[in-house]
Amino acid sequence: MALQVHPDILSLSPYVPGKPIDELQRELGLTRIIKLASNENPLGPSPKAVAALSGAQDLLHRYPDGSAYRLRQAIADRWKVAEGQVILGNGSDEILGLLARTFLIPGDEAIMADHTFVIYKMEVTAVHGKPVVVPLVNWTHDLESMVRAVTPRTRLLFLCNPNNPTGTIVSAEAVDRLMAKVPDDVIVVFDEAYCEYVRTPRFPDAIAYVKQGRNVIVLRTFSKIYGLAGLRIGYGISTVEIIDYLNRVRPPFNANSLAQKAALAALGDDEHVAKSRTVNAAGMEQVENGLRALGVTSIPSETNFLYFDAKQDGRLVFEALLREGIIVRHIDGAMLRVTIGQPDENAAFLQALKKVLDGSR
Repeated sequence: MALQVHPDILSLSPYVPGKPIDELQRELGLTRIIKLASNENPLGPSPKAVAALSGAQDLLHRYPDGSAYRLRQAIADRWKVAEGQVILGNGSDEILGLLARTFLIPGDEAIMADHTFVIYKMEVTAVHGKPVVVPLVNWTHDLESMVRAVTPRTRLLFLCNPNNPTGTIVSAEAVDRLMAKVPDDVIVVFDEAYCEYVRTPRFPDAIAYVKQGRNVIVLRTFSKIYGLAGLRIGYGISTVEIIDYLNRVRPPFNANSLAQKAALAALGDDEHVAKSRTVNAAGMEQVENGLRALGVTSIPSETNFLYFDAKQDGRLVFEALLREGIIVRHIDGAMLRVTIGQPDENAAFLQALKKVLDGSR
């Protein structure tokens, strides 16, 4: 008998992560693989986070603190909110799923950009909601059009800022205009996974809207600048009411013990964050200049990655770079995304890209 699967689920495709480095080494016979595909911190985790895990193996037979009290309190103290305004997730991705499950019933709408984090559409569709997709303008969220897309069925509005995969931001002024027009019963989801890399002073203070009691949630992660992607931990800050509803569907013990210990230490390591920002800024300039010298157009970025136009079949460029030992991310058409690495990694990427483009010409 054929399995009965909801058409919405049939319409989805599984998320495809990049191949593991060791598998590519075996497959291609290469001694060195440089992964610049997943926007990880090339410096690795905070040394304080690594130190905090010493002896943690003694706790592995115990369930973690289901309330994650110490970490939630530290986050609340950092952002000057109440502990009851903080929720943890198995990565901030999990909180996106909690939002969809909590606030959408079949047929409800969620507004998002067309080129943005793919998990929004996946989570909304999985609960049989309707993704309402609004095109970017100049690779940036079109907030005016997003507000115009709101209907009586709209429940969520996703704003990835800085945006993944384009690296662009919407300014504080533009977000103020959005918040002045969006109805109070629509929850605005500020996904700020890359906010620690932002250099412009025009970036909005989304947590200020939480403190005003607005129906918003601000999502942050320890996977990017804090270098804890392998431990999968992120958090959300919102009103006590929204967090209470999310906790009703949050799985117990969703933030594991090692992740809680490492994140707590990493949160206090401002030196590592500052060093990561400095390395990223220098690497960004290195890669931007290198792409420009190759005649390749990249989008100005406020993140730790660049979105660029290879001006040919991006899939073929991606595959050719793989054979050179460089993993980037093919997004769509001619567009690829490359993570900023350490100086030698950036140089190796640019050298490999030059070889690939010269060969194709």
